[in-house]
Amino acid sequence: MPYKEAVDLTNCDREPIHIPGSIQPHGCLLASDLAGAVILHHSGNAPEMLQVTGDINGQRLEDIVGGDTAHTLRNALATSDDPARPAFRHGLRLPSGKAFDVSLHRFESKVIIEFEPASTDGDQPLEVARMLISRIRNMTSVDRLVESAARLVFAMLGYDRAMVYHFQEDGSGKVVSEYKRRDLESFKGQYFPASDIPKQARELYVRNTIRVISDASGERIPIQPELDEAGLPLDLSFSHLRSVSPIHCEYLRNMGVAASMSVSIVVDGELWGLIACHHYAPKVLSMPQRVAAETFGEFFSLHLSVLKQKQLLDTANQARRSLDRFLQAASSHSDISGLLRTSLADFGAMIPCDGVGLWLDGVWTATGSIPPQHQIPGLATLVAGLSLGKVWSSFELSRSLPNAEISPDDACGVLAIPLSQRPRDYLFFFRKEVVQTLDWGGNPDKSYPVGPLGDRLTPRKSFAIWKETVRLKAQPWTESDREIADAIRAVLVEIVLHHNEMLADERGKADVQQRMLNEELNHRVKNILSVIKALVGYPVESARSLPDYIATLKGRIQALAFAHDQVVRGGDGGALSDLLEAELRPYMGGRRAVNFGGPAVWLDSRCFSVMALVLHEMSTNAAKYGSLSMPAGKLDISWRIREGGDCELTWAENGGPIVTPPSRNGFGTVLIARSLPFELEGEAAIDYSREGLRAKFVIPAKHVHSDDDMPVAAVTADSGKVERDDMASGLGDLEFLLVEDQMLIAADLEAVLADHGISKVTTTPSVSDAMRRLREFTPDIAILDVNLGSATSLPIAEELVRRQVPFVFATGYSDRSVIPASFSAPVVRKPYEVDALLGAVRKVLAAEG
Repeated sequence: MPYKEAVDLTNCDREPIHIPGSIQPHGCLLASDLAGAVILHHSGNAPEMLQVTGDINGQRLEDIVGGDTAHTLRNALATSDDPARPAFRHGLRLPSGKAFDVSLHRFESKVIIEFEPASTDGDQPLEVARMLISRIRNMTSVDRLVESAARLVFAMLGYDRAMVYHFQEDGSGKVVSEYKRRDLESFKGQYFPASDIPKQARELYVRNTIRVISDASGERIPIQPELDEAGLPLDLSFSHLRSVSPIHCEYLRNMGVAASMSVSIVVDGELWGLIACHHYAPKVLSMPQRVAAETFGEFFSLHLSVLKQKQLLDTANQARRSLDRFLQAASSHSDISGLLRTSLADFGAMIPCDGVGLWLDGVWTATGSIPPQHQIPGLATLVAGLSLGKVWSSFELSRSLPNAEISPDDACGVLAIPLSQRPRDYLFFFRKEVVQTLDWGGNPDKSYPVGPLGDRLTPRKSFAIWKETVRLKAQPWTESDREIADAIRAVLVEIVLHHNEMLADERGKADVQQRMLNEELNHRVKNILSVIKALVGYPVESARSLPDYIATLKGRIQALAFAHDQVVRGGDGGALSDLLEAELRPYMGGRRAVNFGGPAVWLDSRCFSVMALVLHEMSTNAAKYGSLSMPAGKLDISWRIREGGDCELTWAENGGPIVTPPSRNGFGTVLIARSLPFELEGEAAIDYSREGLRAKFVIPAKHVHSDDDMPVAAVTADSGKVERDDMASGLGDLEFLLVEDQMLIAADLEAVLADHGISKVTTTPSVSDAMRRLREFTPDIAILDVNLGSATSLPIAEELVRRQVPFVFATGYSDRSVIPASFSAPVVRKPYEVDALLGAVRKVLAAEG
């Protein structure tokens, strides 16, 4: 919609909310050229808030904020090439003596700098966010996670109402969780029309994941000038101060809401919903609180994604067990068609439905509530034209297939599973009409007279629940339903196409593979949560600023999220080139040159996660201190496969500042130097050459393979937990051997043991390294991670038994079948819990006498 076009009833869904030409009044804004040198725009309240006189536009940034502050802001800008992740500086003092929290980012041809009065939060918002993350990280239920989120955000931010709002398939939203002030009416369970959050707003929620409205009745502070020399308005898509659509302000006021805040819940790149807060008086959320809320929201989205994937897998496994019973019967049955016809009730139990029918070789067999038989051939023909040989479904049959002429009294929903390569045979699942009454928060049609702002849409003025009866629809088919349908199709096509003996053999292999994949996913989920726990809990240097810590933490978690998503999508790991593309894309452009290339290399899932963290640290360091911090900087990355199959990656920076070795090793430096040697038995070498940093990483051949290689499955063990009762007492003088192949998990456990007075800990990541250490000393007690990548710690356990050294097994798997019965050592579950671990150590030492 052209800028300045009037917003009316015909085009409100295209209102240009990203270029409102104004900001909210609780802060001020400056916009400069890309170098952060000359001011091009300012908000109308900037002179008063920043206490400067004269025309701001055209002046240099240092003339407005002072030389030191301008230098600080430009340095911060060098680390923020992603507008969705602006740079933050807390408590910057201007020449006027006033202190501000400052956010800045580049977008298109401008640098946008936002000033808010410095916060005086005494409750350490970041510490609160870390506490909230610890509360939800071990939750294993989607319902419990969603229910807890509203209560935790309510406690953290102090709004009058906190909700989790989930978008439905048709774009409408439902309040699925709520925590509120006691005197307020409840919105839980209510539906809100898709038009309440227009399409362009939902798209912006994906790009800019947090939105704060401090006062729905507040003044709109204009941007001066409104248009630049090219006649274009200032794009505020990623601005936190961006003013609010008048339509939305009316909407909030009609609800009695004075202030609001929302954090996007993004799952697999799609807007799943919002964590939304309402307040019934104006409320300004400080910058540290806002960033803490955003951090919590990102972790919540990641954890929700993991739980949804596991939920789908659990549901599929239940159906798989039913299919296995069917396969056992099919393996000894000579009449497969007859078996299918007599098993319809069993199939109907796998997917919730009202009736199920089989159209096979032109013969119809059915059970339950189904359409008349004479309509089935036409239905099969119509479905064949739409499904293209894949599973097809609809919960509005009268709309999707009007020519089928199936009465709503017979069926309103159908799910069709093709049974052959040619679309002629189908297994149909039917659902009857569900006449449901939805509690809408107002009429979803939103037909209203002309409002006080003219001939345009006026938000509804009554939020009393409006009941709507929905007809001609069945219960929608869920993602789980379609997953099970795909599994049924795979099994039935095999049965139709293969001989009984071959089928029995192949399905036996598939059963083992399915169990292995299930356990591997369980192991991966626990490992990624353990790594995030270590990142969040690592001690923070005293001199490090809060915004810098937050930005670093968020970047590391985002790198892990990318690696996890790639592993899930790719099955087992991902391409090295894809990982480099994801990490370096934000820094490409302008005069800087970023070049990388090499042969096609596929990293397994373990290596992919490790390299995601290492390359993220290298990239951010280059952007902060190295060649990517300079306009004409250059970064060259190449890799090759050495003789023997190892992958050697070379990193070379040029054109940046003069390089000096760091005076101390921070966490990022330790992560870069230790991750590959510790977790992958690889090599990492850093050379701080004056003309530019040089690095070489060697990835062992066992982690470099083709994309059709499958990972080895894993199993899980149980843990026991005992009361603390001074369990660490007397353990400080003992020599511990810790065998753990995850470097971050090992570092986290070392810190926990040190907190309990246990400092004599020798850590090793592999069988070979542990055996070498055991030639040099004999420990008093050992903690053995069962699974060490492609090996296990059982050879170490055998050596310890020979030496009569007690030990404890640790594992992230759910079954202990991988541990031979001959070992009587206790087993503790990962992520490590100090009470359970120390209790097991005490138990095994006591047993040794």
